[in-house]
Amino acid sequence: MNKRIRIKNFRWWIVALIALATAINYLDRQNLPVALSEIRKSFEISDVDYGLINSLFLFAYGTMYAVGGRIIDVLGSRVGYFILIVWWSIANMFHGLVSSVMGLGIARFLLGIGEGGAFPGSAKVVSEWFPKKERALAFGIFNTGSSVGAVVAPPVIALIIATWNWHWTFFIFGAVGLIWAVVWLIVYTVPARSKLVTDEERAWIAASQAEGQLEDQHATQRIPWISLFKYRKLWGLLAIKFLPDAGWYFFIFWLPKYLNDVRGLDIQGIGSYAWIPYAMAGGGSFLGGWLSSFLLRKQFSLDLSRKIPLGIAAALLPLSLFITDASLHMAVFFFGMAMFGHQLYSTIVQTLVADMFPSRVVGSVSGLMGCAATYGAMLFSLVIGFIIDDYGYRPAFFIAGLLHPLSFILLFIIIKRIEMIKISGSVINR
Repeated sequence: MNKRIRIKNFRWWIVALIALATAINYLDRQNLPVALSEIRKSFEISDVDYGLINSLFLFAYGTMYAVGGRIIDVLGSRVGYFILIVWWSIANMFHGLVSSVMGLGIARFLLGIGEGGAFPGSAKVVSEWFPKKERALAFGIFNTGSSVGAVVAPPVIALIIATWNWHWTFFIFGAVGLIWAVVWLIVYTVPARSKLVTDEERAWIAASQAEGQLEDQHATQRIPWISLFKYRKLWGLLAIKFLPDAGWYFFIFWLPKYLNDVRGLDIQGIGSYAWIPYAMAGGGSFLGGWLSSFLLRKQFSLDLSRKIPLGIAAALLPLSLFITDASLHMAVFFFGMAMFGHQLYSTIVQTLVADMFPSRVVGSVSGLMGCAATYGAMLFSLVIGFIIDDYGYRPAFFIAGLLHPLSFILLFIIIKRIEMIKISGSVINR
């Protein structure tokens, strides 16, 4: 009667759970872009206003990305993740109560505070449950959740608005996040203490991680946050995330508005077309993780197994330069290829944290990296509203299409070789 339920390959159930959290994360942040055309019927929102509102979200998101990573390291992934998703779910519900640009800006700022810790938390979970050879695929699976959420958002939001009104999109999706938080608190803990993982899988995870890391798995020494900046590879990660995410946030925040402003689609039309680029982005997430893991299995070095997918991804982004002159269908396709390329790129870049830094600082490093990336997106968002207002979308697409290739070049200049570093009493400057 006291026999416990054990689930074979439970680590893949864990990554599926954080993929669902990532989907909810993107559902919540995509509520505003998709519903914007309807919200503007309630109160005026100019291009400049919209750019500033996005900047408020990104400032809070980027700041909390760093702080949230540290929270995850201190509180642990179970409690830390629970607190964050409860916060952002309630903040998302608050959107449904606002009636002005200022209120919308405050709601987006609060949403950014909660959502900022999601990806550092997921990175921490992957580093706790997966060995190096499986991490890229695990990152690809949970990162696919972002595209699943974004794919679901346009048609579901259009349906909710048609049935009730735009306020209910925020109320419903916020409630979904709260339900997930309860499930997480019940199910999750680290492999060593999990009651659902088999003894064989628990032992295999511990042995595989011990082989893949150059640190003592039982080390208890706390690493001062500021000391991480002594490592060259940290600066490299900050640099190669600073640029691409500016392009990504531009695509996901402005795609529905572009379809409404330039292509003349209403909320039903947006719901019919806007999901397609997000679906293609999901393919990029999965392919990036699969391809890198495949190359590792074929005995490619870790360095090449990460750089080859990154190079392929970076080469796809300039396709966004063709959007403004294309037909509606081809414009949506070029949007999709750019977003496919970014998610392929992003999956590998997120994996680099666990490749180069030991598990006990993965949350902090991921947080710093995401903070730098989101600040880059925030600065881009601050000016892009003015650019679009004065010059249209063409220069915005031109800039966004060149950010990933430049980032890929910086990888070779700053990081050079992708490999694990030692964190000990003496700093190794790699």
